[in-house]
Amino acid sequence: MSTPEHHSDTRTTAEPPLARLMRPVNSVVERFIPSALIFAIVLTVVVAVMALILTDSGPVTVIEGWGVGLSGLLEFMTQMALVLLLGHALASTRPVRALLGRLASVPRSPLKAYVFVFVVAAISCLITWGFGLVVGALLAREVAHEFGRRNIPISFPMLVAAGFSGMVVWHMGYSGSGPLTAATPGSFIEKQVGYVIPISETTFSWWNMSAAVATVILVAAALWLVAPRVVPASHRITAEALKESDQEVQQPKVEAPADHLDASRLPTLLIGIALVAYLVIHFAHGGSVTLNIVNWMFLALIFLLSRNSFEVMGLIKNAASNVGDILLQFPLYAGIMGIMTATGLIQVLSDSIVAVASPQTLGLLAFLSAGLVNFFVPSGGGQVAIQAPILLDAAARLDVDPSVMIMAVAYGDQWTNMIQPFWALPLLAIAGLKIRDILGYTTVVLLVSGVVFGATMLIVGAGV
Repeated sequence: MSTPEHHSDTRTTAEPPLARLMRPVNSVVERFIPSALIFAIVLTVVVAVMALILTDSGPVTVIEGWGVGLSGLLEFMTQMALVLLLGHALASTRPVRALLGRLASVPRSPLKAYVFVFVVAAISCLITWGFGLVVGALLAREVAHEFGRRNIPISFPMLVAAGFSGMVVWHMGYSGSGPLTAATPGSFIEKQVGYVIPISETTFSWWNMSAAVATVILVAAALWLVAPRVVPASHRITAEALKESDQEVQQPKVEAPADHLDASRLPTLLIGIALVAYLVIHFAHGGSVTLNIVNWMFLALIFLLSRNSFEVMGLIKNAASNVGDILLQFPLYAGIMGIMTATGLIQVLSDSIVAVASPQTLGLLAFLSAGLVNFFVPSGGGQVAIQAPILLDAAARLDVDPSVMIMAVAYGDQWTNMIQPFWALPLLAIAGLKIRDILGYTTVVLLVSGVVFGATMLIVGAGV
Protein backbone atom coordinates (compact mmCIF):
# COMPACT_ATOMS: atom_id res chain seq x y z
CA MET A 1 0.00 0.00 0.00
CA SER A 2 1.30 3.45 -0.89
CA THR A 3 2.32 5.85 1.82
CA PRO A 4 0.61 9.23 1.99
CA GLU A 5 3.75 10.87 0.64
CA HIS A 6 3.92 8.49 -2.31
CA HIS A 7 0.22 8.96 -2.96
CA SER A 8 0.67 12.74 -3.06
CA ASP A 9 3.58 12.47 -5.51
CA THR A 10 1.59 10.12 -7.72
CA ARG A 11 -1.30 12.54 -7.81
CA THR A 12 0.95 15.42 -8.78
CA THR A 13 2.59 13.56 -11.66
CA ALA A 14 -0.58 11.78 -12.85
CA GLU A 15 -2.68 14.90 -13.25
CA PRO A 16 -2.28 17.06 -16.37
CA PRO A 17 -1.41 20.75 -15.91
CA LEU A 18 -5.00 21.95 -16.34
CA ALA A 19 -6.29 19.59 -13.67
CA ARG A 20 -3.54 20.71 -11.27
CA LEU A 21 -4.32 24.35 -12.08
CA MET A 22 -8.01 23.86 -11.26
CA ARG A 23 -7.40 22.02 -7.98
CA PRO A 24 -7.11 25.19 -5.84
CA VAL A 25 -10.09 26.71 -7.68
CA ASN A 26 -12.16 23.63 -6.92
CA SER A 27 -11.09 23.78 -3.29
CA VAL A 28 -12.15 27.43 -2.95
CA VAL A 29 -15.46 26.76 -4.69
CA GLU A 30 -16.26 23.77 -2.47
CA ARG A 31 -15.51 25.78 0.68
CA PHE A 32 -16.99 29.20 -0.02
CA ILE A 33 -19.72 29.04 -2.71
CA PRO A 34 -23.12 29.04 -0.94
CA SER A 35 -26.20 27.01 -1.76
CA ALA A 36 -28.32 27.88 -4.80
CA LEU A 37 -30.96 29.49 -2.57
CA ILE A 38 -28.41 31.83 -0.97
CA PHE A 39 -27.03 32.55 -4.45
CA ALA A 40 -30.51 33.65 -5.57
CA ILE A 41 -30.95 35.84 -2.48
CA VAL A 42 -27.54 37.48 -2.97
CA LEU A 43 -28.33 38.15 -6.63
CA THR A 44 -31.61 39.77 -5.59
CA VAL A 45 -29.76 42.17 -3.30
CA VAL A 46 -27.09 42.90 -5.92
CA VAL A 47 -29.67 43.69 -8.59
CA ALA A 48 -31.65 45.92 -6.21
CA VAL A 49 -28.53 47.90 -5.30
CA MET A 50 -27.52 48.22 -8.98
CA ALA A 51 -31.01 49.50 -9.84
CA LEU A 52 -30.78 52.15 -7.12
CA ILE A 53 -27.32 53.29 -8.25
CA LEU A 54 -27.58 53.05 -12.05
CA THR A 55 -31.17 54.18 -12.62
CA ASP A 56 -33.45 56.96 -11.38
CA SER A 57 -35.62 54.46 -9.51
CA GLY A 58 -36.13 54.77 -5.77
CA PRO A 59 -36.60 52.06 -3.14
CA VAL A 60 -40.38 52.02 -3.61
CA THR A 61 -40.06 51.30 -7.34
CA VAL A 62 -37.49 48.59 -6.70
CA ILE A 63 -39.58 46.84 -4.04
CA GLU A 64 -42.75 47.20 -6.08
CA GLY A 65 -41.07 45.82 -9.20
CA TRP A 66 -39.69 42.92 -7.18
CA GLY A 67 -43.04 42.14 -5.56
CA VAL A 68 -45.00 42.29 -8.79
CA GLY A 69 -42.32 40.25 -10.52
CA LEU A 70 -42.49 37.39 -8.01
CA SER A 71 -45.53 35.99 -9.79
CA GLY A 72 -44.18 36.71 -13.26
CA LEU A 73 -42.94 33.19 -13.90
CA LEU A 74 -45.76 31.14 -12.39
CA GLU A 75 -46.67 29.48 -15.69
CA PHE A 76 -43.01 28.97 -16.53
CA MET A 77 -42.34 27.64 -13.02
CA THR A 78 -45.11 25.07 -13.43
CA GLN A 79 -43.73 24.07 -16.81
CA MET A 80 -40.24 23.67 -15.37
CA ALA A 81 -41.52 21.72 -12.39
CA LEU A 82 -43.25 19.37 -14.83
CA VAL A 83 -40.06 19.08 -16.92
CA LEU A 84 -38.25 17.85 -13.82
CA LEU A 85 -41.11 15.77 -12.46
CA LEU A 86 -41.99 14.04 -15.74
CA GLY A 87 -38.39 13.86 -16.97
CA HIS A 88 -37.30 12.17 -13.76
CA ALA A 89 -40.26 9.80 -13.90
CA LEU A 90 -39.59 8.96 -17.55
CA ALA A 91 -35.92 8.32 -16.94
CA SER A 92 -36.92 6.05 -14.03
CA THR A 93 -39.20 3.81 -16.08
CA ARG A 94 -37.91 0.28 -16.52
CA PRO A 95 -37.17 0.54 -20.29
CA VAL A 96 -35.33 3.86 -20.01
CA ARG A 97 -33.40 2.72 -16.95
CA ALA A 98 -32.40 -0.37 -18.89
CA LEU A 99 -31.24 1.80 -21.80
CA LEU A 100 -29.31 4.15 -19.47
CA GLY A 101 -27.80 1.10 -17.79
CA ARG A 102 -26.58 -0.21 -21.14
CA LEU A 103 -25.21 3.21 -22.04
CA ALA A 104 -23.49 3.40 -18.64
CA SER A 105 -21.57 0.23 -19.45
CA VAL A 106 -20.08 1.70 -22.65
CA PRO A 107 -17.17 3.74 -21.16
CA ARG A 108 -14.46 1.54 -19.71
CA SER A 109 -12.45 4.15 -17.81
CA PRO A 110 -13.37 7.19 -15.68
CA LEU A 111 -11.89 9.68 -18.17
CA LYS A 112 -13.87 8.20 -21.04
CA ALA A 113 -16.96 8.15 -18.81
CA TYR A 114 -16.80 11.91 -18.16
CA VAL A 115 -16.54 12.68 -21.88
CA PHE A 116 -19.22 10.12 -22.76
CA VAL A 117 -21.75 11.59 -20.32
CA PHE A 118 -21.11 15.08 -21.66
CA VAL A 119 -21.48 14.09 -25.33
CA VAL A 120 -24.72 12.17 -24.71
CA ALA A 121 -26.13 15.09 -22.67
CA ALA A 122 -25.06 17.64 -25.31
CA ILE A 123 -26.69 15.70 -28.15
CA SER A 124 -29.86 15.31 -26.07
CA CYS A 125 -29.91 19.05 -25.30
CA LEU A 126 -29.49 19.90 -28.98
CA ILE A 127 -32.61 17.83 -29.69
CA THR A 128 -34.63 19.19 -26.76
CA TRP A 129 -33.11 20.79 -23.68
CA GLY A 130 -35.61 19.49 -21.10
CA PHE A 131 -34.94 15.83 -21.76
CA GLY A 132 -31.21 16.49 -22.15
CA LEU A 133 -31.02 18.11 -18.73
CA VAL A 134 -32.64 15.13 -17.03
CA VAL A 135 -30.72 12.56 -19.10
CA GLY A 136 -27.44 14.23 -18.08
CA ALA A 137 -28.27 13.79 -14.40
CA LEU A 138 -29.64 10.25 -14.63
CA LEU A 139 -26.87 9.01 -16.90
CA ALA A 140 -24.26 10.46 -14.53
CA ARG A 141 -25.86 8.52 -11.68
CA GLU A 142 -26.07 5.30 -13.72
CA VAL A 143 -22.42 5.57 -14.77
CA ALA A 144 -21.40 6.12 -11.14
CA HIS A 145 -23.51 3.11 -10.21
CA GLU A 146 -21.86 0.98 -12.90
CA PHE A 147 -18.33 1.96 -11.85
CA GLY A 148 -19.28 1.36 -8.23
CA ARG A 149 -20.28 -2.18 -9.10
CA ARG A 150 -16.92 -2.64 -10.81
CA ASN A 151 -15.19 -1.15 -7.74
CA ILE A 152 -13.51 1.51 -9.92
CA PRO A 153 -13.17 4.93 -8.23
CA ILE A 154 -14.87 7.71 -10.19
CA SER A 155 -15.68 11.33 -9.33
CA PHE A 156 -19.45 11.73 -9.04
CA PRO A 157 -19.32 15.58 -9.02
CA MET A 158 -17.23 15.42 -12.21
CA LEU A 159 -19.82 13.15 -13.83
CA VAL A 160 -22.67 15.46 -12.84
CA ALA A 161 -20.72 18.49 -14.08
CA ALA A 162 -20.21 16.72 -17.40
CA GLY A 163 -23.94 15.98 -17.58
CA PHE A 164 -24.85 19.60 -16.85
CA SER A 165 -22.28 20.89 -19.33
CA GLY A 166 -24.43 19.52 -22.13
CA MET A 167 -26.62 22.58 -21.52
CA VAL A 168 -23.86 24.80 -22.94
CA VAL A 169 -25.17 24.09 -26.47
CA TRP A 170 -28.94 23.85 -25.84
CA HIS A 171 -29.85 27.23 -27.34
CA MET A 172 -28.05 26.26 -30.57
CA GLY A 173 -30.43 23.34 -31.05
CA TYR A 174 -33.96 22.57 -32.11
CA SER A 175 -35.66 23.79 -28.92
CA GLY A 176 -33.83 27.14 -28.65
CA SER A 177 -36.24 29.80 -27.33
CA GLY A 178 -34.79 32.69 -29.33
CA PRO A 179 -34.74 31.08 -32.79
CA LEU A 180 -38.17 29.48 -32.28
CA THR A 181 -39.65 32.82 -31.21
CA ALA A 182 -38.14 34.57 -34.24
CA ALA A 183 -39.59 31.87 -36.51
CA THR A 184 -43.10 32.16 -35.04
CA PRO A 185 -45.57 34.24 -37.08
CA GLY A 186 -47.04 37.08 -35.03
CA SER A 187 -44.21 37.11 -32.48
CA PHE A 188 -42.88 40.39 -31.08
CA ILE A 189 -39.70 39.80 -33.11
CA GLU A 190 -41.64 39.62 -36.39
CA LYS A 191 -43.50 42.79 -35.44
CA GLN A 192 -40.21 44.61 -34.79
CA VAL A 193 -38.13 43.47 -37.79
CA GLY A 194 -41.08 43.21 -40.17
CA TYR A 195 -40.72 39.55 -41.16
CA VAL A 196 -40.38 36.03 -39.77
CA ILE A 197 -36.77 34.86 -39.37
CA PRO A 198 -36.72 31.14 -40.35
CA ILE A 199 -34.60 28.73 -38.34
CA SER A 200 -32.58 28.11 -41.51
CA GLU A 201 -30.99 31.51 -40.82
CA THR A 202 -30.43 30.91 -37.10
CA THR A 203 -30.39 27.34 -35.76
CA PHE A 204 -29.54 25.71 -39.09
CA SER A 205 -27.18 28.38 -40.39
CA TRP A 206 -23.76 27.03 -41.37
CA TRP A 207 -22.02 29.13 -38.77
CA ASN A 208 -24.25 28.07 -35.87
CA MET A 209 -24.01 24.36 -36.72
CA SER A 210 -20.24 24.66 -37.08
CA ALA A 211 -20.02 26.43 -33.72
CA ALA A 212 -22.12 23.72 -32.06
CA VAL A 213 -19.83 20.96 -33.33
CA ALA A 214 -16.71 22.90 -32.34
CA THR A 215 -18.10 23.58 -28.87
CA VAL A 216 -18.89 19.90 -28.22
CA ILE A 217 -15.43 18.80 -29.38
CA LEU A 218 -13.46 21.44 -27.45
CA VAL A 219 -15.51 21.15 -24.24
CA ALA A 220 -15.12 17.37 -24.33
CA ALA A 221 -11.35 17.83 -24.63
CA ALA A 222 -11.34 20.34 -21.77
CA LEU A 223 -13.30 18.00 -19.49
CA TRP A 224 -10.81 15.25 -20.29
CA LEU A 225 -7.93 17.54 -19.30
CA VAL A 226 -9.48 18.92 -16.12
CA ALA A 227 -10.85 15.63 -14.77
CA PRO A 228 -9.25 14.41 -11.53
CA ARG A 229 -6.88 11.49 -12.12
CA VAL A 230 -6.98 10.55 -8.44
CA VAL A 231 -10.51 10.52 -7.03
CA PRO A 232 -10.89 11.96 -3.51
CA ALA A 233 -13.02 9.89 -1.17
CA SER A 234 -15.48 12.78 -0.91
CA HIS A 235 -16.13 12.59 -4.67
CA ARG A 236 -17.22 8.96 -4.70
CA ILE A 237 -20.92 8.19 -4.84
CA THR A 238 -22.34 7.09 -1.50
CA ALA A 239 -23.91 3.76 -0.71
CA GLU A 240 -27.20 5.58 -0.08
CA ALA A 241 -27.18 7.05 -3.59
CA LEU A 242 -26.40 3.65 -5.09
CA LYS A 243 -29.28 2.17 -3.14
CA GLU A 244 -31.57 4.95 -4.38
CA SER A 245 -30.66 4.26 -8.01
CA ASP A 246 -31.58 0.62 -7.48
CA GLN A 247 -35.08 1.45 -6.25
CA GLU A 248 -38.00 0.33 -8.40
CA VAL A 249 -41.70 0.84 -8.02
CA GLN A 250 -43.15 -2.18 -6.25
CA GLN A 251 -46.39 -3.59 -7.60
CA PRO A 252 -49.04 -3.81 -4.85
CA LYS A 253 -51.20 -6.86 -4.30
CA VAL A 254 -54.43 -7.05 -6.27
CA GLU A 255 -57.14 -7.76 -3.73
CA ALA A 256 -60.31 -5.69 -4.31
CA PRO A 257 -62.16 -5.61 -7.67
CA ALA A 258 -61.08 -1.98 -8.19
CA ASP A 259 -57.44 -3.09 -7.91
CA HIS A 260 -57.79 -5.04 -11.15
CA LEU A 261 -58.48 -1.80 -13.03
CA ASP A 262 -55.54 -0.06 -11.38
CA ALA A 263 -53.33 -3.01 -12.31
CA SER A 264 -54.58 -3.12 -15.90
CA ARG A 265 -52.38 -2.03 -18.78
CA LEU A 266 -55.36 -0.69 -20.77
CA PRO A 267 -56.10 2.71 -19.08
CA THR A 268 -52.53 4.03 -19.22
CA LEU A 269 -52.08 2.66 -22.75
CA LEU A 270 -55.17 4.53 -23.96
CA ILE A 271 -53.99 7.86 -22.50
CA GLY A 272 -50.52 7.32 -23.95
CA ILE A 273 -51.94 6.67 -27.42
CA ALA A 274 -54.22 9.72 -27.13
CA LEU A 275 -51.25 11.94 -26.26
CA VAL A 276 -49.23 10.58 -29.18
CA ALA A 277 -52.17 11.26 -31.50
CA TYR A 278 -52.33 14.87 -30.25
CA LEU A 279 -48.59 15.34 -30.77
CA VAL A 280 -48.80 13.99 -34.32
CA ILE A 281 -51.65 16.39 -35.10
CA HIS A 282 -49.75 19.27 -33.48
CA PHE A 283 -46.65 18.80 -35.62
CA ALA A 284 -48.69 17.97 -38.75
CA HIS A 285 -50.35 21.37 -38.41
CA GLY A 286 -46.97 23.12 -38.22
CA GLY A 287 -46.65 23.22 -34.43
CA SER A 288 -43.22 23.72 -32.91
CA VAL A 289 -41.42 22.34 -29.87
CA THR A 290 -42.42 24.26 -26.74
CA LEU A 291 -42.10 23.59 -23.04
CA ASN A 292 -45.63 22.26 -22.99
CA ILE A 293 -44.99 19.95 -25.93
CA VAL A 294 -41.82 18.63 -24.28
CA ASN A 295 -43.83 17.85 -21.16
CA TRP A 296 -46.58 16.08 -23.12
CA MET A 297 -43.92 14.02 -24.90
CA PHE A 298 -42.59 12.97 -21.51
CA LEU A 299 -46.07 12.19 -20.22
CA ALA A 300 -46.99 10.15 -23.30
CA LEU A 301 -43.84 8.04 -22.95
CA ILE A 302 -44.44 7.54 -19.23
CA PHE A 303 -47.93 6.17 -19.90
CA LEU A 304 -46.72 3.98 -22.77
CA LEU A 305 -43.69 2.57 -20.95
CA SER A 306 -45.37 1.93 -17.58
CA ARG A 307 -47.20 -1.29 -16.83
CA ASN A 308 -50.21 0.29 -15.12
CA SER A 309 -51.44 3.22 -13.05
CA PHE A 310 -49.79 1.76 -9.93
CA GLU A 311 -46.40 2.17 -11.59
CA VAL A 312 -47.18 5.64 -12.98
CA MET A 313 -48.16 6.98 -9.56
CA GLY A 314 -45.14 5.33 -7.94
CA LEU A 315 -42.79 6.97 -10.46
CA ILE A 316 -44.40 10.39 -9.91
CA LYS A 317 -44.23 10.00 -6.13
CA ASN A 318 -40.51 9.18 -6.27
CA ALA A 319 -39.85 12.13 -8.58
CA ALA A 320 -41.88 14.68 -6.60
CA SER A 321 -39.26 15.06 -3.89
CA ASN A 322 -36.93 16.75 -6.42
CA VAL A 323 -39.31 19.59 -7.33
CA GLY A 324 -39.09 21.63 -4.11
CA ASP A 325 -36.03 23.70 -5.06
CA ILE A 326 -37.68 24.94 -8.25
CA LEU A 327 -40.92 25.86 -6.53
CA LEU A 328 -39.02 27.89 -3.92
CA GLN A 329 -36.30 29.57 -5.96
CA PHE A 330 -37.93 30.36 -9.31
CA PRO A 331 -40.13 33.12 -7.78
CA LEU A 332 -36.94 34.80 -6.55
CA TYR A 333 -35.54 34.85 -10.08
CA ALA A 334 -38.89 36.15 -11.32
CA GLY A 335 -38.54 38.95 -8.77
CA ILE A 336 -35.08 39.76 -10.15
CA MET A 337 -36.59 39.99 -13.62
CA GLY A 338 -39.26 42.28 -12.18
CA ILE A 339 -36.64 44.67 -10.77
CA MET A 340 -34.72 44.68 -14.06
CA THR A 341 -37.84 45.48 -16.08
CA ALA A 342 -39.51 47.98 -13.72
CA THR A 343 -36.39 50.09 -13.19
CA GLY A 344 -34.98 49.93 -16.72
CA LEU A 345 -31.76 48.35 -15.46
CA ILE A 346 -31.83 45.82 -18.31
CA GLN A 347 -31.59 48.63 -20.86
CA VAL A 348 -28.83 50.40 -18.94
CA LEU A 349 -26.68 47.26 -18.93
CA SER A 350 -27.25 46.47 -22.59
CA ASP A 351 -26.94 50.03 -23.89
CA SER A 352 -23.62 50.52 -22.13
CA ILE A 353 -22.11 47.79 -24.31
CA VAL A 354 -24.01 48.39 -27.53
CA ALA A 355 -23.09 52.11 -27.47
CA VAL A 356 -19.47 51.30 -28.30
CA ALA A 357 -20.27 48.73 -31.02
CA SER A 358 -19.59 48.73 -34.73
CA PRO A 359 -21.28 46.52 -37.33
CA GLN A 360 -18.33 44.12 -37.05
CA THR A 361 -18.30 43.94 -33.25
CA LEU A 362 -22.00 44.26 -32.42
CA GLY A 363 -22.49 40.49 -32.42
CA LEU A 364 -19.60 39.92 -30.00
CA LEU A 365 -20.68 42.73 -27.66
CA ALA A 366 -24.30 41.59 -27.80
CA PHE A 367 -23.14 38.08 -26.84
CA LEU A 368 -21.14 39.42 -23.89
CA SER A 369 -24.03 41.59 -22.73
CA ALA A 370 -26.40 38.62 -22.98
CA GLY A 371 -24.01 36.57 -20.86
CA LEU A 372 -24.05 39.30 -18.23
CA VAL A 373 -27.83 39.70 -18.30
CA ASN A 374 -28.27 35.92 -18.01
CA PHE A 375 -27.00 36.14 -14.42
CA PHE A 376 -30.07 38.15 -13.53
CA VAL A 377 -32.61 36.83 -16.08
CA PRO A 378 -31.68 33.15 -16.43
CA SER A 379 -34.81 32.18 -18.37
CA GLY A 380 -33.89 31.84 -22.05
CA GLY A 381 -37.35 32.84 -23.21
CA GLY A 382 -37.55 35.66 -20.67
CA GLN A 383 -34.16 37.00 -21.69
CA VAL A 384 -35.12 37.01 -25.37
CA ALA A 385 -38.32 38.90 -24.55
CA ILE A 386 -36.49 41.52 -22.49
CA GLN A 387 -33.19 41.96 -24.33
CA ALA A 388 -33.85 41.09 -27.99
CA PRO A 389 -35.86 44.28 -28.73
CA ILE A 390 -32.96 46.44 -27.58
CA LEU A 391 -30.36 44.54 -29.60
CA LEU A 392 -32.59 44.28 -32.68
CA ASP A 393 -33.00 48.05 -32.62
CA ALA A 394 -29.22 48.45 -32.46
CA ALA A 395 -28.84 45.98 -35.34
CA ALA A 396 -31.25 48.02 -37.45
CA ARG A 397 -29.30 51.21 -36.75
CA LEU A 398 -25.98 49.53 -37.66
CA ASP A 399 -27.39 47.50 -40.60
CA VAL A 400 -26.61 44.12 -39.01
CA ASP A 401 -28.58 40.95 -39.85
CA PRO A 402 -31.14 40.43 -37.04
CA SER A 403 -30.46 36.68 -37.06
CA VAL A 404 -27.02 37.48 -35.64
CA MET A 405 -28.64 39.28 -32.71
CA ILE A 406 -31.00 36.36 -32.07
CA MET A 407 -28.10 33.92 -31.85
CA ALA A 408 -25.96 36.37 -29.86
CA VAL A 409 -28.64 36.37 -27.14
CA ALA A 410 -28.88 32.57 -27.43
CA TYR A 411 -25.11 32.14 -27.04
CA GLY A 412 -24.92 34.50 -24.07
CA ASP A 413 -27.86 32.78 -22.37
CA GLN A 414 -26.37 29.28 -22.59
CA TRP A 415 -22.81 30.46 -21.94
CA THR A 416 -23.10 31.80 -18.38
CA ASN A 417 -25.51 29.02 -17.43
CA MET A 418 -22.31 27.19 -16.58
CA ILE A 419 -21.77 29.37 -13.50
CA GLN A 420 -25.38 30.38 -12.83
CA PRO A 421 -27.22 27.79 -10.68
CA PHE A 422 -30.74 28.45 -12.03
CA TRP A 423 -30.73 25.62 -14.59
CA ALA A 424 -28.55 23.37 -12.47
CA LEU A 425 -31.29 23.08 -9.85
CA PRO A 426 -33.18 20.21 -11.52
CA LEU A 427 -30.00 18.26 -12.21
CA LEU A 428 -28.54 18.87 -8.74
CA ALA A 429 -31.83 17.81 -7.16
CA ILE A 430 -31.70 14.48 -9.00
CA ALA A 431 -28.00 13.98 -8.23
CA GLY A 432 -28.24 15.09 -4.59
CA LEU A 433 -25.34 17.56 -4.91
CA LYS A 434 -24.77 21.28 -4.29
CA ILE A 435 -23.80 23.87 -6.89
CA ARG A 436 -20.33 24.19 -5.36
CA ASP A 437 -19.71 20.50 -6.07
CA ILE A 438 -19.66 21.08 -9.84
CA LEU A 439 -18.83 24.78 -10.27
CA GLY A 440 -15.06 24.27 -10.44
CA TYR A 441 -15.50 22.06 -13.52
CA THR A 442 -18.24 24.03 -15.23
CA THR A 443 -16.11 27.18 -14.96
CA VAL A 444 -13.67 25.52 -17.38
CA VAL A 445 -16.59 24.82 -19.72
CA LEU A 446 -17.52 28.51 -19.51
CA LEU A 447 -14.03 29.59 -20.55
CA VAL A 448 -13.69 27.15 -23.45
CA SER A 449 -17.19 27.66 -24.86
CA GLY A 450 -16.84 31.43 -24.49
CA VAL A 451 -13.88 31.37 -26.89
CA VAL A 452 -15.94 29.46 -29.48
CA PHE A 453 -19.01 31.70 -29.13
CA GLY A 454 -16.99 34.92 -29.22
CA ALA A 455 -14.97 33.77 -32.23
CA THR A 456 -18.16 32.80 -34.05
CA MET A 457 -19.66 36.24 -33.51
CA LEU A 458 -16.46 37.89 -34.80
CA ILE A 459 -16.37 35.66 -37.88
CA VAL A 460 -20.01 36.39 -38.68
CA GLY A 461 -19.45 40.10 -37.99
CA ALA A 462 -16.51 40.19 -40.38
CA GLY A 463 -18.87 39.11 -43.14
CA VAL A 464 -21.29 41.99 -42.53
